[in-house]
Amino acid sequence: MKILGIDFGLARVGLAVTDPDGRLAFPRGVVVRTTRAALFEALSAVMAAEGVEQIVIGRPEPMDGVPGREAETVRQIENFAKSLARRTPLPIAFVDETLSSAQAQEDLRAAGLSGRRLREALDAQAAVRIVNTYLAAHRP
Repeated sequence: MKILGIDFGLARVGLAVTDPDGRLAFPRGVVVRTTRAALFEALSAVMAAEGVEQIVIGRPEPMDGVPGREAETVRQIENFAKSLARRTPLPIAFVDETLSSAQAQEDLRAAGLSGRRLREALDAQAAVRIVNTYLAAHRP
C-alpha cells in the first residue's frame, strides 16, 4: 500500500511517499503554500501521480500530556485534514510528529547538508519521519 506522509505547516507542506509495498519512505518535496486551492491542487496531483492509497498526517502531541502551545497547531492540522477528507476518499491517519523536525534536521546534517540545502529539504524529511513513525506502529 502506497502512503503519502504530510508534514503540515503554515508556510510549507512537506511530503513523503512510500514504495509500492509501503515499507520505505522517500522525500517527495515541499509545497510552498500560496492559496488553499493551490495547496489542494498540488496534493491531488501528487496523490494521482504516486497512486497513493493512504494518507498520514503528523500532529504534535503534548510532551507533558497537558495541551499548551501545540493546541493551535493541532487545530490547524485538524482543519486541514477535514478539508482534505472532503476532497479525497482515501483514509487519513494521524501520528505524533513531536520532534520530527529536529530528528529530520539531524538526519540531513548526518547526510552532509547544511544551510540553504538543509532548509529546503527539512519539511520533506520531516514527512519521511512521520511516515516511518506510522509504519513502525503498523508493521505486523
